[in-house]
Amino acid sequence: MGYRRRPSPLHAARAAVGGGLCVALALVALLYDHPLVLAAALLAGCGAASLAGVGPELRRALLFALPFTLLIALVNPLVSREGLTVVARLGEVPWFGRLDVTLEAAVYGGILGLRALALIVAFALFTLVVDPDELLRLFRRVSFRSALTVTLATRMVPVLQRDGQRIADAQRCRPGRAPSRLTLVRAVAGGALDRAVEVAAALEVRGYGAAAGGGAAGRGGQAGAGRVARARGGRAARRHARPWSRHDVAFAAVALALAALAVGGRLAGAAPFACYPLLDGDWGPATFAFAAAVALLPLLPFLDRRGLA
Repeated sequence: MGYRRRPSPLHAARAAVGGGLCVALALVALLYDHPLVLAAALLAGCGAASLAGVGPELRRALLFALPFTLLIALVNPLVSREGLTVVARLGEVPWFGRLDVTLEAAVYGGILGLRALALIVAFALFTLVVDPDELLRLFRRVSFRSALTVTLATRMVPVLQRDGQRIADAQRCRPGRAPSRLTLVRAVAGGALDRAVEVAAALEVRGYGAAAGGGAAGRGGQAGAGRVARARGGRAARRHARPWSRHDVAFAAVALALAALAVGGRLAGAAPFACYPLLDGDWGPATFAFAAAVALLPLLPFLDRRGLA
């Protein structure tokens, strides 16, 4: 699962805007306990992924995450001692004492699982629709070396995965007993170190050390030339900065509106829900309207698909 450019409004938006929308969805999941609002955040993330053309990839992520969310939902009733409505008495269990499963603990376990699923969907959407290279370029002015290091690290991960897969395939083709996983890790790690040395040498030849402000070039005339080149490059970058498109504006407005709705609703006490000591929640029209706004607001910018190939 990874980013691949697709003809969708969300892919056309800049990385900061797409990431802001995913963060706003995660913020809703973190601030609210009401199952209707959590389901709305989950539905919004799935709907945005489907309209962005990454539905199959998100389904694979959900299949991977579903066992963990079910485990969270099942463990909470067994370890929580809160709640007044006992639905099952499991007796004395060694090291745990008396286990009484309450309805409130079971419901709260389901809420925790639903929240985890909504967060997984939000961050999976972030992985699938936000260009990692463009996102790292946002941090170039803060720390060039850090941005370059993270860029190289993220680029090396799939390369190392392919190296490990090829070595594992080669090991399975050999007769006799298969080597241990430690042997595979040692071979991949050795190849990674050799590749890192080669990449570092290639970057040094191309002047990345001088661009980062380090190395011996920082002590001579090359440092001055490097500063002039960087200044010219910075002015050129500012002159040719990409203007905001209508997709940028639409998704930025939706992300800000969703974040404001989440924070403002939390401060105003919208969609209240409590599990302990007894279940207590609001299921009135205001809560349904709030959940509908959470579910539909992130999908509105997808209505404009003009100019997408």
